Amino acid sequence: MREQAPEERVKNFNEVPAGYSDQEAVAEAARCLGCKKPMCVEGCPVQVQIPRFIAAIRAGDFLEAVKVLRETNTLPAVCGRVCPQETQCEIKCILGKKSEPVAIGRLERFAADFERTRKIVYPEIKPNGRKAAIVGSGPAGLTCAGDLAKLGFEVHVFEALHEVGGVLVYGIPEFRLPKAIVKAEVDYLKHLGVRFHLDEVVGRSVTVQELFDEGYEAIFVGTGAGLPNFLGVPGENLLGIYSANEYLTRVNLMKAYKFPQYHTPILKGDRVIVLGGGNVAMDSARTALRLGGKDVRVVYRRSRDEMPARREEVHHAEQEGVRFDFLSAPLEFIGDDKGWVRAARFQRMELGEPDASGRRRPVPIAGSEYSLDVDAVVVAVGNSPHPLIGQTTENLKQGRHGNIEADQTGATSIPGLFAGGDIVTGAATVIEAMGAGKRAAAAMADYVLKRG
Repeated sequence: MREQAPEERVKNFNEVPAGYSDQEAVAEAARCLGCKKPMCVEGCPVQVQIPRFIAAIRAGDFLEAVKVLRETNTLPAVCGRVCPQETQCEIKCILGKKSEPVAIGRLERFAADFERTRKIVYPEIKPNGRKAAIVGSGPAGLTCAGDLAKLGFEVHVFEALHEVGGVLVYGIPEFRLPKAIVKAEVDYLKHLGVRFHLDEVVGRSVTVQELFDEGYEAIFVGTGAGLPNFLGVPGENLLGIYSANEYLTRVNLMKAYKFPQYHTPILKGDRVIVLGGGNVAMDSARTALRLGGKDVRVVYRRSRDEMPARREEVHHAEQEGVRFDFLSAPLEFIGDDKGWVRAARFQRMELGEPDASGRRRPVPIAGSEYSLDVDAVVVAVGNSPHPLIGQTTENLKQGRHGNIEADQTGATSIPGLFAGGDIVTGAATVIEAMGAGKRAAAAMADYVLKRG
């Protein structure tokens, strides 16, 4: 796929890939074998009928392709950009055994973008007179809302922030997921009748029980995992050390990269260290470059092979000039007399036996300590579920890490209350959260309609 040159894109926050032209999309779609038993569908958490939508693109019927996508996928333009197809649907593609698999994600993006810029066709909806609430407007919540709306429910979404989208707007940078794309997907849901209530912190302004009392027959909690994890090493509270949550929220949601046009500042260090090896770490490092960082390093305690980040994101980061220190772990942050971080001490590691994650455990190498001068540090080592809903909802069973316990349908210990996405599983992918929202919507509809 055509994309901005690295030397140009590090100077702006515009989207990196350009997308397919009509001709490129048809040519890529023509590679699909149209398997009678499509393994690619089995790899999709929302069960998109992949051969059908690709066949429509091959035939030049791009709107039919989107129609097929939207049968099961509420956010196709988002998924086409951030879904890890290479480990889900594309890894199952037969062509991938001998060559490159069909670029399913890129074709999904193409079809969704075609619809957005040409003609949007909305499904006919017959109201059923039933009412449901969604807590959180991230990918799980939006998917659940869309599926319930198509079934005829009156759906109300309660969002704590001042914009809809959850992690899609505060966590993923503009150059990877333009916010105009998220807005378009939200507008689609509004056309389906979904109503959004912003600046509503469920658990503070209203409780789950109060929502039931107001007449909502089923409630879905999709509040994600927005509580940042830290390392617990000395000096971690120095000025200039951010959690990735704060760093990315300031830049993405609060538009700090346009300061002072927008009123949220951000520290623009020349020497920036990002700790972690996932997609959030890649997003943080690539953001630091665009903010003017001259020496941006990702420090990860395991090797490249164990990195959970998407291969494409690591490739883009390296193209843009991000440096990687593998098999290193932080020991201490050192500040100046005004409390600002100025250096970081690390220790080299080697890989030992596998741990509970299945990855080889990093083991310190004695006498291998080294130091780096720094102006800013971003800690991107994962997140935990926010405890607010659990703290304010009686009889709700939770796991020891504060996650809500739910079965495969999303049902919790409270009748009528469902949950899904990161608040249940811990931090995972956008498409996995969407799959949870989809399953919960079906279970919620079954629960409400069986009550008569």
